[in-house]
Amino acid sequence: MIPLMRFAFHEERKTRAALARFVLSAPRLSLGEQCAGFEREFAAFQGRRHAVLFNSGASSNLALLQALRNLRRLRPGDAVGFSALTWSTNVMPILQMGLVPVPVDCSPSTLNAMSQDLRERLRRVHLKAFFITNALGFAGDLDRIQELCRRRRVILLEDNCESLGTSLPQGLAGNFGFASTFSFYVGHHMSTIEGGMVCTDDPDLGEMLRIVRANGWDRDLPPEAARRWRRRCRVRDEFQARYAFYDLGFNLRPTEITGFLGRRQLRYLRSNILIRERNYLRLEKTLRSNPDFLPLERAHIRTLSSFCIPVLCRTPNLRRLYLGRFARSGVETRPIIAGNIQRQPFYGKYVRPRYTLPGTDKIQSCGFYFGNTPELTERELRTLERCLAGEGRA
Repeated sequence: MIPLMRFAFHEERKTRAALARFVLSAPRLSLGEQCAGFEREFAAFQGRRHAVLFNSGASSNLALLQALRNLRRLRPGDAVGFSALTWSTNVMPILQMGLVPVPVDCSPSTLNAMSQDLRERLRRVHLKAFFITNALGFAGDLDRIQELCRRRRVILLEDNCESLGTSLPQGLAGNFGFASTFSFYVGHHMSTIEGGMVCTDDPDLGEMLRIVRANGWDRDLPPEAARRWRRRCRVRDEFQARYAFYDLGFNLRPTEITGFLGRRQLRYLRSNILIRERNYLRLEKTLRSNPDFLPLERAHIRTLSSFCIPVLCRTPNLRRLYLGRFARSGVETRPIIAGNIQRQPFYGKYVRPRYTLPGTDKIQSCGFYFGNTPELTERELRTLERCLAGEGRA
């Protein structure tokens, strides 16, 4: 069996042994210095001023939209665009915050929303924000999307949970938006079992994210920021101040286990990105030589950080054929993200308007992916090449 993911962690045995020692010796396991250290180190890796750690990637998305609501940068009834090829937790917070979700089609040639797709949607709908999903290690033309959003005064947000480490000539994916979210779920580029992060360069948003993360109080703020909030809200009693709640929030705090694992796994991230890119480029040669597949465009991408190998067949019938071939070879496969999110049961319950999304429908009906882990062996890579080859198909 070649699974989608092989281990919970990189350097599995060493990490589990180190985690056991940490749990036995740590003075506390609730949010503390390990989490703060991971935030600093991740912000440095990503090259952003603020990084706020959460208990999951889904929580990061929810907290980001709640923080923007609290800051009144988004208001109830505002239309928020999103990549139609996405995960449920990109769209559900839009609904939960009283915003109006508007899908933007994605191109089969990149698996991502492109500037032309956003421009087409903006011709008919005024968007207050665009929450783009950088899908499966790939990305759209983020520099052009960024400029289009700037000109049209659209708040650009990036879900970069699937493209950590991917870069364009203009910079890292996750650094084009006002804010970006990341996931450290098992099977992603790096694992803390569960965990997520929001990055931004905006100090007000960074501060509000910490308030949202912790029930609306100020305990996770730097001392001067906490004093400022207390003055602003006229909370003068120090005894009561630790239990004052300043805005809407949740309990989305991570534990010190998340912080410890994040710091440890971050050590391996750069080398693992390079291994995964090397695997992808090798298998891409077979993909591109097989006329059954549509090639994916990556000329605008400098570094491709891919934890899976997406495959786009020319027809649904060909997809069925190749899914059978992979299954017979013991290779685990799955659909591309959640497909066209408009077709998910929850979406039809809460959203009435339907948009024509031919690109995303093509990806859903003709696409699948299999895992790309740093632990793939030479024998396994050859098996994958045989599965992708066009010779002898029925």
